[in-house]
Amino acid sequence: MKLYRFSPIKTKDELLKAIEHVHFESYRLCKQSFGKYFANAENMGIFCQYDDEYETLTNIRKELTEESDNMKQKYFRLLEPIVIPAKGDVPEQTYSYLYIRRPDPYRHQVGDADFYLPPEKYAKLKQEMLAGKKVKGARIFDRPDLDMIELYAPDIDVLTYVSTSTIAESVRVKLSEHTKL
Repeated sequence: MKLYRFSPIKTKDELLKAIEHVHFESYRLCKQSFGKYFANAENMGIFCQYDDEYETLTNIRKELTEESDNMKQKYFRLLEPIVIPAKGDVPEQTYSYLYIRRPDPYRHQVGDADFYLPPEKYAKLKQEMLAGKKVKGARIFDRPDLDMIELYAPDIDVLTYVSTSTIAESVRVKLSEHTKL
């Protein structure tokens, strides 16, 4: 029995299949929690489950992305954005940033994607949740360095995050030691 849907990912084609999976499952999570889709921040993360997979995917990522001399760089700008065509009611989406995350025994998911709301709508949603409003499959992300709402479901092997566009852009750089690169 294979424990992980995609891991270990060994080729660019396998990586692209995982990216497509994370894309559609992230939209599914958003719709399950909120009944609609939010704006996509163009960030895509793929989670490694094995050390050698991390090495392999980091090398593939280097072929696909711009170099950076910033030691805190987490997401890297893709040389050619990845465009995933519309399917059903899920809109076409372009991803401009990619990160490859080191193995983490507490994160079995394939990856994550980020959505955003205008600041006033995000603040209202977060305040309602802090006041006790239950949103199926959504919780305030428990990280002191990030102001985000995490979307999850036990039958979906992807995580999705909702924040403001400012936060969605700021996560492209390592913000603290909580960040797993």
